[in-house]
Formats: sequence, C-alpha cells, structure tokens
Amino acid sequence: MAIDLTGLNASELEVLAKKIEARKAEVEKEAKQNAYAEMLAVAEKHGVSFEEVIALHGGKGRKSGTKAPAKYANPHDPAQTWSGRGRKPSWVHEALQAGKSIEDLEI
Repeated sequence: MAIDLTGLNASELEVLAKKIEARKAEVEKEAKQNAYAEMLAVAEKHGVSFEEVIALHGGKGRKSGTKAPAKYANPHDPAQTWSGRGRKPSWVHEALQAGKSIEDLEI
C-alpha cells in the first residue's frame, strides 16, 4: 500500500498526520477492547470471573510509588540522595573521582 506524499504541501501533510494519529488511537482502543473480551471469554471458559483472576494476581508485582530508602547523600547538596540501587548519579561519580570513597557518602 504505497501512498504518494510528494504532491502534498505542509498544511495537507499536517492534516494527514492528525488523521493518522486519530486512527492510531482508534486502533489501539479497539485492540484493548478485543483483548479484554478475549480475557473475559477465557475466564468464563474456566468458570471464574475475570475480576477474581485480577484480584488473585493484584498483590503481585512491583508496588508503584515505593522507593528504597536513601543510603547516600551528596556532601555539597544533602537534598540529592541515592538508594544505592540502579545507576550511580553523576554526583557520586564526581565524588569518587575526587578521591572520596562510597563510605564517605553514606548517610
């Protein structure tokens, strides 16, 4: 399916881009509705409600909004902290390169 866009001016391309974005949103919504309908059918096939399945698995996985407590603080700006998880912030790298040890940064 080739569409020749060479004859379109900037405003026509902008209108086309908006129509494409709107259609993409419609397609995504339809896909979600179809997936939900399929999940309901599978739950019904097994004799359980979809809500029961969701409740059964609702407590698993990563809790949103929970952060690990800070273990390290920037000596020049104590508001900047790091839990020790994930990538080291730039201020940790800078302090280590300046000769400090990681223990010097502990809270």
